[in-house]
Amino acid sequence: MPAMYAIVDIETTGGYAASNDITEIAIVLHDGDKVIRRFESLVKPAMAIPYYIQSLTGISPDMVADAPRFEELAETVYDLLKDQVFIAHNVNFDYSFIKHHLSAAGFELETQKLCTVRLSRKVFPGLPSYSLGNLCRHFGISNEHRHRAGGDADATVQLFEHLLQNDAAPHIAQFIKKKSAEQSLPPHLPKTVIDKLPYTPGVYYFHDQKGKVIYVGKAKNIKYRVRSHFTHNGTGKQRQEFLRNIHDISFEPTGTELMAFILENVEIRRLWPEFNRSQKKFTPAFGLYRYEDRNGYIRLCIEKQKKHLQPLYTFNLLIEGHRLMRKMMEAYHLCPKLCFVQTDNAACVGVEGHACLGACEQKETPDQYNARVEDAIAYLEQLLPSFAVVGEGNNTGEQSCILIEKGRFYGMGYLPGDAGVADLDALKDHLTRYPENDYIRGLVYQYVDRYPQKKVSFPA
Repeated sequence: MPAMYAIVDIETTGGYAASNDITEIAIVLHDGDKVIRRFESLVKPAMAIPYYIQSLTGISPDMVADAPRFEELAETVYDLLKDQVFIAHNVNFDYSFIKHHLSAAGFELETQKLCTVRLSRKVFPGLPSYSLGNLCRHFGISNEHRHRAGGDADATVQLFEHLLQNDAAPHIAQFIKKKSAEQSLPPHLPKTVIDKLPYTPGVYYFHDQKGKVIYVGKAKNIKYRVRSHFTHNGTGKQRQEFLRNIHDISFEPTGTELMAFILENVEIRRLWPEFNRSQKKFTPAFGLYRYEDRNGYIRLCIEKQKKHLQPLYTFNLLIEGHRLMRKMMEAYHLCPKLCFVQTDNAACVGVEGHACLGACEQKETPDQYNARVEDAIAYLEQLLPSFAVVGEGNNTGEQSCILIEKGRFYGMGYLPGDAGVADLDALKDHLTRYPENDYIRGLVYQYVDRYPQKKVSFPA
């Protein structure tokens, strides 16, 4: 057991350290048996105290007008906390504020942390609530100055002593191991939830207190990736709100990392989780467009997505568009210059041995050339490939399968290990259909470009 604990509580102007100040601080040094020293002070913030915070804490601007600023207290606070075990109820909140403001004052705090929320869960599992107020009521701990640093710190001292009297010592020793990961977990997330996560690819879901999904992520290794979310205690608003709202984690294993990428995108668009920022408004990068030039010839071009123009086809990879364009040119003798494949002033040489018929030099009329362009556009769907991506399954004796049909993502699922993939219609019986979008299609095309051996093509 450590020699000394520093039991801390603070009041602040807001919920996250990066843009808020401390208005009051209390530190109680405890040797595991009794209180050794106590420090308490109001703190003059650099910003106004919001009215609702004044109502909650009772700390008014007049009360802090003559109080010291935090930088004036920083050396004292640092000396009290260094080399001690930093204890608080929801320790990551208090620690993030004090570490941030000490750093701004030139002091770098690095101490072991102990959360009385998590410790209470270990010692007294199954209670309906682990808030400080509810724990105090449950155990008969008085707190006449709720939401004040001194009152809450003293209540946390009494709670800590009650935990020590109920065999908390082994749990404390486990928590403050040098490399213990549990102390970095969100306060409301039981470690047993982390313990149940698999070491497999898949998608994971963070849930709030009501069970609502607030974040969806994908991983090559679910357990490692989830743990990585909690390895640093950021001071920003989003980070602090994120950690405070995580109460549970569920997951969906997938046979491959590619399937996890796809399922993540599908689920973000289906659930629209509060803390996911990317992929909600994904726009494909490129489009295949048509327009008529001043001579009356229909031109095809590959351009970045145009906000007010409707493309014939969209794709995330430029190489995918060039591949389709060349196939259309070969099949219908389209002019490389009118398709912007050849951009120099040299004679038009055609594509792959298919000669240009002279539209670029007006040797054929617009009507003749445009008829072939229209046929090429109609034939575009037939040019789009159908193929399956086969990989590892979730279980022994099965294989995963992702299906692209006529250039578009159809769905994915799992097949018996001995099942063939030659019959496209029969294959669909094993797959779950999912919404299609350019992001998913781009993922699959990038994957088969890197791993062509995983691709099984179907005849057009």
